[in-house]
Amino acid sequence: MTKNARAFRKFRYALAGLLLTSVSALAADVTGEWWIEGKFGRVRIEKCNQRVWGLISWEQASGATDYNNPDPSKRTRPTLGMPILLGLKQTGQNRWDGKVYSPEDGKTWDINISLINQNKLRLQGCLLFFCGGQVWDRAPVGYKANQAAGNNDLAPTAPPSKPLPRGATKGPKAAHLESAKDVCKAVAATM
Repeated sequence: MTKNARAFRKFRYALAGLLLTSVSALAADVTGEWWIEGKFGRVRIEKCNQRVWGLISWEQASGATDYNNPDPSKRTRPTLGMPILLGLKQTGQNRWDGKVYSPEDGKTWDINISLINQNKLRLQGCLLFFCGGQVWDRAPVGYKANQAAGNNDLAPTAPPSKPLPRGATKGPKAAHLESAKDVCKAVAATM
């Protein structure tokens, strides 16, 4: 085998490895719309300034407020459109670490997220010694899909497994989070 043939073979192997790495990196994309476990709401996840943020984009029962927030000035803010995945940083090929805010108890937890597959997102978090997790399912993307979720088969078929949050007395409602730009603008407004 000639020197040029060996060099070309090495180049092909390197190119194949690069392509496989690129395909794997593309496959680990957490952006999009996700059903919260129990399907009583959705979260829109997007990248803003090299960080991953998730905002509540749809609620099956709207009108809830962040009444458990430790900051009294934030207890009347609506949960719809509120950031709950807070600036997660990619720390591996399929792992993002950061914080999640839970409007259910007003606590912020350390969390990591990763894709189980293209349609399932694993969230794992701990607060002190208490750890837990959820699996979220991918949902149709955007405000128009969320608006439709209140009126057709995209909506959950069973009622929520948990009691409704305080103030949630209205029907389904979607936040205007149609694009990554909308999400990043909403994130910037909360900072």
